[in-house]
Amino acid sequence: MDLTWTPEERAFREEVRAFAQAKLPADLRAKTFAHHRIKRDDYLRWHRILAEKGWGAPSWPKEYGGTGWNAVQRMIFEIECFKAGAPRLLPFGLGMIGPVLIKYGTQAQKDRFLSRIINVDDWWCQGYSEPGSGSDLASLKTRAERVGDRYIINGQKTWTTLAHYADWMFCLARTDPSAKAQRGISMILIDMRQPGVQVRPIKTLDGGAEVNEVWLENVEAPLENLIGEENNGWTYAKYLLGHERSGIAGIGHCHRELAILKSLAERTMASGESLSLNPRVRDSINRVEAQVLALEMMVLRVAADESSDPGPKASILKIRGSELQMELAKLQMQVAGSDAWPYDPEWMLAEADFHGPGPEYSAAAAAAYFDMRKTAIYGGTNEVQKGIIAKQIIGV
Repeated sequence: MDLTWTPEERAFREEVRAFAQAKLPADLRAKTFAHHRIKRDDYLRWHRILAEKGWGAPSWPKEYGGTGWNAVQRMIFEIECFKAGAPRLLPFGLGMIGPVLIKYGTQAQKDRFLSRIINVDDWWCQGYSEPGSGSDLASLKTRAERVGDRYIINGQKTWTTLAHYADWMFCLARTDPSAKAQRGISMILIDMRQPGVQVRPIKTLDGGAEVNEVWLENVEAPLENLIGEENNGWTYAKYLLGHERSGIAGIGHCHRELAILKSLAERTMASGESLSLNPRVRDSINRVEAQVLALEMMVLRVAADESSDPGPKASILKIRGSELQMELAKLQMQVAGSDAWPYDPEWMLAEADFHGPGPEYSAAAAAAYFDMRKTAIYGGTNEVQKGIIAKQIIGV
């Protein structure tokens, strides 16, 4: 595998870098670097800036409104945008239900939803996990009963990220209660704006409420909102999870957090020396930087595979990426020292400018550390991913 950039790839990197520097709003950049809360309108602004440029769906084929970029271009784009301070692209539409619709959706579903995903005219959320059915997703109990020309859906979903903003949910529901385990599950698209949908926030360790529980009481969905075949939803769910787990690798996020870590290490110590001169700190940064570069190569290898389905290899990316995101957050908190601890959730909502290393900058380090603990759990716990690797790759 050639690890050097071609002249075309270097030129593309400069193009993305220049665009991000010129078009990313300064206030949004400041929020991201300071680990402030990213609000709904912040996401919409950046998505629509990219959509206007024609970069709204970096991983989609051109025929569906995407860029048609190859694996290297997609990775360069992600890294440069994150390093510039851009928020993540919302994964639920672009990286989850979008690829499912492209592969399994009807033409009517593609025509109705895909262009609206790119411009975030529809905000999507994921209806997978339930109380008692997280990593053991096949045990879900939400029911969808077929009545005439529609499904009537009842049940509860939990840990539903950004559901309080969502217009639509792609939901797994049991359509054949007599079937065992993975059989009898269907994937259905649900309009979140109808009566019977209740969204309740769940407060997390970092003081935020990004995740929610969602109650579905006699919620209706027309039959045309079924993805693929009835009772075959597990197939589409696995395909979607492969894309989700690849995204959890977060290579762009890792590069940005590494840069923030280095900036924090440059802050002045009481002795007047840069903390980055401390041998233990320098060794920790060097080691984690080498691991980020190794993850980058791993992401590129998986993305460059001719198959559009990452399959069990996505589990490797999910494990390694989540471990590195947690490690980077931990090191930031350690380097920030006492400045990391007295964080105030209200401060994280502030519209403050980015002032560089120091107490005002590092006050969110502890909150970010707490928040990153979830990466080992969502998308399927790391323990479950190890089981998938053992069974489907190693063959034990």
